[in-house]
Amino acid sequence: MYPIDLTGRNAVIFGVANDRSIAWAIARMLGDAGARIALTYQNDRLKSRVARLADTLDNAIILPCDAADDEQIQAVFAGLQAEMGSLSILVHSIAFANREDLAGRLADTGRDGFRLALEISAFTLLPMVRHAAPLMTSGGSVVAMTFHASSRVYPGYNVMGTAKAALEQEVRQLAHEYGGDNIRVNAISAGPVDTLAARGISGFLDMRRTHAEKAPLGRNITADEVAKTALFLCSDLSSGVTGAVLPVDAGYHIMAV
Repeated sequence: MYPIDLTGRNAVIFGVANDRSIAWAIARMLGDAGARIALTYQNDRLKSRVARLADTLDNAIILPCDAADDEQIQAVFAGLQAEMGSLSILVHSIAFANREDLAGRLADTGRDGFRLALEISAFTLLPMVRHAAPLMTSGGSVVAMTFHASSRVYPGYNVMGTAKAALEQEVRQLAHEYGGDNIRVNAISAGPVDTLAARGISGFLDMRRTHAEKAPLGRNITADEVAKTALFLCSDLSSGVTGAVLPVDAGYHIMAV
């Protein structure tokens, strides 16, 4: 037996919006394994919701962070250093695109919409890792969330697929750059999970139905299944894994149709 015990390790999770989000499933599972959790919230409107979730964890903290603001990102890690001292785990589970850019044609995406999707969904990983690394004095694990649309066409996902492709390349590059510091950087490519954010994707329900019909396991996945993989990646059981994109999609990614 190799039980996963994260006692004494500190984790920050970006992207918890509510109790159905993948980020929350990960936070809860890391907390159950003994990690001390820090959650970020985007604005005052979401603060109370995230605070209620944090209250269900042992000794968790919350910090404000609008990922579009470099100063707020930097302030999160200053707050983590002051409150926790060190960091072992970083989970990047944030993405955004204008609703109008998730419908119609990719070719019609405007410059500002393209920039926004890439900035929030992909670029933000870079400053987060840059600021986290000095706190990972004993090494660490970074986990980002991606989707199969990074390499396949999903009508309705559009510019977000482009953003996920950029995110995955960042994972590989960062794994190379920080490997010497024993910081591992990986991504999870999750199948469609019924979250509030996913409901904003045009044709999402059809996407879920198709995945369940064609996946080898004959079903959709759950947020907890994604969280279990994140727990593995954040633990010593994955000590030799970095630069990887691990699919958690009931096997859908292997199918030709």
